[in-house]
Amino acid sequence: MKNQTLIQYFHWYYREDVKLWVRVAEEVPTFVDLGITGLWLPPAYKATSGDISVGYDPYDLFDLGEFNQKDCVATKYGTKDEYLNAISLLKANGIGTIADVVLNHKAGGDELEKIKVRKVNEQNRKEFISPVIEIEAWTKFTFPGRQGKYSTFIWDYRCFSGLDFAANLKEEGIFSIQNEFGEGWEDVPSKEHGNYDYLMFNDIESRNPAVRQELKEWGEWYYNTCGMDGFRMDAVKHISHKFLNEWIDHMRNTFNKDFFIVGENWVVDNVAYLQNYIEITEGRMKLFDSILHQNFYVAGKQGETFDLSKIFEGTLTQINPYLSITFVDNHDSQPLQALESFVEPWFRPLAYTLILLREQGMPCLFYPDLYGCAYKDKDHNGNEIEIELSAVFELPKLCAARKDLSYGIQRDYLDHPNCIGWIREGADENPGSGIAVLMCNSVAASKKMEMGLKHANKTFIDMLGNVAEQVVVNEDGWAVFTCAQKSVSVWVLKAD
Repeated sequence: MKNQTLIQYFHWYYREDVKLWVRVAEEVPTFVDLGITGLWLPPAYKATSGDISVGYDPYDLFDLGEFNQKDCVATKYGTKDEYLNAISLLKANGIGTIADVVLNHKAGGDELEKIKVRKVNEQNRKEFISPVIEIEAWTKFTFPGRQGKYSTFIWDYRCFSGLDFAANLKEEGIFSIQNEFGEGWEDVPSKEHGNYDYLMFNDIESRNPAVRQELKEWGEWYYNTCGMDGFRMDAVKHISHKFLNEWIDHMRNTFNKDFFIVGENWVVDNVAYLQNYIEITEGRMKLFDSILHQNFYVAGKQGETFDLSKIFEGTLTQINPYLSITFVDNHDSQPLQALESFVEPWFRPLAYTLILLREQGMPCLFYPDLYGCAYKDKDHNGNEIEIELSAVFELPKLCAARKDLSYGIQRDYLDHPNCIGWIREGADENPGSGIAVLMCNSVAASKKMEMGLKHANKTFIDMLGNVAEQVVVNEDGWAVFTCAQKSVSVWVLKAD
């Protein structure tokens, strides 16, 4: 079976002259060469900050860069036609599209409404700190630029459970909207701040049956229009799991299609929480293993004092690998972002080897690690700073090893705090396959590992070039493999 490999094909500061949808179309041959099987693309619909938006402040889900709204027609990433062309080219080359779906909130309302709210304690959203008051809020969405095409649904205050700005008072805060669907917040998985239903902007009220129906009809329209293969669900910890279960089931049943679904549920040290989410959603979606990412981050910071033998300890990949999407970094963890936890450059090749060349988990690459990037923004103290991220030099070679060589039985040698390894024995249906991996976070090291009798007397070389010497497997199928200081070596069969 072909190994599956995803890539997050964007980052928070994508500013290149070539629009992203055009870049996707141009890079299809690269994806094929790398063995990429799916592209996670950013939110494609019109956002309140128009053509500078990354997409997570969604305004009109039905505007894919088609209508003149929010002072632009095209989004930051291009036009609707360019988006559809990119998806079509990917599909023609056997590559799936994973569309980013933001169902937690909407932003940029078109009209003010007078509504009744109660202010809550931001640290404990269950605690009301004001009586019921009337405010004016941007809670009515009429989408005048679209003029009812595709959907005539009008969003008003009954479609939202909370918001963060009282326009008439010019007051920020978190306000719980009073409506007929129940006082207070929805029941959501995260109990941070007492109840973490509210995240930002206008929080969507999924207890309203009209809202649920509209979002189902939008999902049908989105698939019928674009033909994507799956969805990345944003901010699932803030959304009713019952509603998400209902939406996913509706999409799968309507189209009789097993859509690929992955949820973003960011935690760094509580795998039981992720497992509980899998249970309450009954395995409907995979999850990003943010705990493994955190382990990579800590390992890079601590260097040789980090115990590599515990790199998978307490991770989703360890306890539920089938539903784990592994990654090194993403747009939220990159420098200057709210969840900044960028893995140290020296450890990035090791981290990518850990997600690409093992059988557990499905890896997701990150755009800057393939292409590099440079950008400016303000740091957490408000000072402007320039950031330059270099591409991971080893990444194309590691992708090639995953595509062609990383198959068969896996034997683990995760038995030393500073040096770990494993082998993949190879599979008959993948000629030339079979690898041995060794990495260390301290001085150069070696380890005896069993490649298997099928490789007896065969010669292996380090495809990454970090070790020049060759290794010959003995007649019993064993060999001593080595790696250089603070690096990784991937040993593959020497070509005849």
